[in-house]
Amino acid sequence: MAFLTVNFFSNALGMCTQIAVILPENTHGQIGMEGHAGKTFPTLYLLHGMSDDHTIWERRTNIERYVADKNIAVVMPTTHLGWYVDTAYGIRYEKYIGEELPEFCRNMFKGMSDKREDTYIAGLSMGGYGAFHYALRHPQTFSAAASLSGALDLTDDLLQHVTDGANAAYWNGIFGDIQKLPGSEFDLFAQAEICKAGGVMPSLYQWCGTDDALLEGGRRMRDHLQKLGFELVYRESDGNHSWFYWDREIQDVLCWIDRLRSR
Repeated sequence: MAFLTVNFFSNALGMCTQIAVILPENTHGQIGMEGHAGKTFPTLYLLHGMSDDHTIWERRTNIERYVADKNIAVVMPTTHLGWYVDTAYGIRYEKYIGEELPEFCRNMFKGMSDKREDTYIAGLSMGGYGAFHYALRHPQTFSAAASLSGALDLTDDLLQHVTDGANAAYWNGIFGDIQKLPGSEFDLFAQAEICKAGGVMPSLYQWCGTDDALLEGGRRMRDHLQKLGFELVYRESDGNHSWFYWDREIQDVLCWIDRLRSR
């Protein structure tokens, strides 16, 4: 596989930013790994959590090795602590990843498919929220999304968090008036209903560890998505909010993507 760090100017963000990219490569004789690349290839956009950036998946997991024989690109962007949304303080992260970045990557990397069915998104924790946020609000771009330990029920967990006085200025800077979050563009439950009404529904995948504080919110999201009729793979198993489990579970996400690709 080829591993690249790309520095470029984002018009959506109004500033320079970075992405880490894994590209399929035909390799023969590389000790311990063989690579496979076709003339065209799909793309997985892979999102980080709150305390990290675009480098973290490469540093904490074996993602490059896991995709080596799958003929799939992996694009890892950063929104820092921006929650992958167009923030109240004015940085347009949703426009950046939901619209600008796929177009930029398809123009930059020869062979990257521009088809919806070849475009996936996944993430952990804050990035698990981001993956569902993009898939539900941009279903014409992303055909499938996976959330690992995702913070999916902001209307419950975040409202309680801010009510307790924890970093209220930060949260209001991201989402605006937190009391207005239910039913807003940031409420995944509401966005799932809007997405269904629009008639284009992505395939979804959820995992959360049974020792994770975000488990109950994930279960509420599971029940809501199933009630709406989304195609959902839901899993929970042993685990907490840590990289030991995310390294394990991203492998299952890749197998799920393989199954989608083979249909």
